[in-house]
Amino acid sequence: MEATYPPFLVKSSMRPYHPILWLILTISLFSRGFSQVSAPKYSNEFLKIGVGARAAAMGNSVTGIVKDVTAGYWNPAGLLSAPETPEFALMHSEYFAGIAKYDYAAFTMPVQDDARIGVSLIRLGVDDIANTLNLIDGNGNINYDNITKFSVSDFAAIFSYARPLPFLKNVRFGANAKIIYRNVGTFANAWGFGLDAGFQYDYKRLKMGLVVRDITSTFNAWSFNTSTFQDAFLATGNVIPVNSLEITLPSMRGGAGYLFWPEKKFNLLASVDLNIGFDGKRNVLANLGPVSIDPTMGLEVGFKKLAFLRGGFSNLQKTVQDDLKSVWTVFPTVGAGFAIKSFQIDYALTNVGNFSQVLYSHLFSLKFTWDKSLFSK
Repeated sequence: MEATYPPFLVKSSMRPYHPILWLILTISLFSRGFSQVSAPKYSNEFLKIGVGARAAAMGNSVTGIVKDVTAGYWNPAGLLSAPETPEFALMHSEYFAGIAKYDYAAFTMPVQDDARIGVSLIRLGVDDIANTLNLIDGNGNINYDNITKFSVSDFAAIFSYARPLPFLKNVRFGANAKIIYRNVGTFANAWGFGLDAGFQYDYKRLKMGLVVRDITSTFNAWSFNTSTFQDAFLATGNVIPVNSLEITLPSMRGGAGYLFWPEKKFNLLASVDLNIGFDGKRNVLANLGPVSIDPTMGLEVGFKKLAFLRGGFSNLQKTVQDDLKSVWTVFPTVGAGFAIKSFQIDYALTNVGNFSQVLYSHLFSLKFTWDKSLFSK
């Protein structure tokens, strides 16, 4: 997971029935338009971590195959393939030996005209950080009673809407409106707003999907309460920040999945995703000027839709070893899932073999599908 910090912590003539092509053109134009604007490469990176242990165990390769409440995050078009009843999902995970906590909750339900709505809430936060700015009082004495605590957190509320496209058979469309709030105690906060759009298409057992995130770019407006830290910054030679805009450039994610032996006791689902960024060179498989392409892959073996074994990989990168030789490395993932009546419990191990420096490995998530028969007499 790449760290992202607020600015003050750093010192110094398409036809209407071709919507996917239109979106690709739009992304290209916006990317060119904002190429002259200063934009952090890892802006709002907390929204790229991912939700759900099933997705994590499959290398996050679910853009084309997601069909439950988590589609509100991965691809809103996938909400239309969810059961025709309300669904709920919860997830809690921790990073860096419990220092950072990641929480996710989501809900979806069908509405009239074959449409569906959903709400997803995400928070990544570090709590109980010691504020030692006033540790030394005006007389030069150390006073531990002056130490207070604050939190740094990123929060997003995602509102999803999905419906079929009447002029394109077997094509589902979904859109997200995102409200983002980020805060650093009483020192600074930011508000942002963004839009996503997604499609899914089925051809027999082949499932394909495309989602465009931050389609018009997302702007976070940072506001600083300089009175809370100005004296300390001046005394230590740090630059006093001013209110500013942080821009998240558009990105795309395309994926496909194929289901083998769907009528058998055991079946196999294979999926692959391509993450396409427009914010400059990254350490990924392919770099085409300002465009980067990062592939992921996942497999899921299912037994009677009751038990599942999963595996995958992500983060295909070239690294330099101690002997200065360059090698390609991947981040492997494994996991399992169990369906018990209306509940599904999923587990993922996302640090197989300790490939990562992040002290985090285990992830659990819970999904509940409303079933009226459970509550009938």
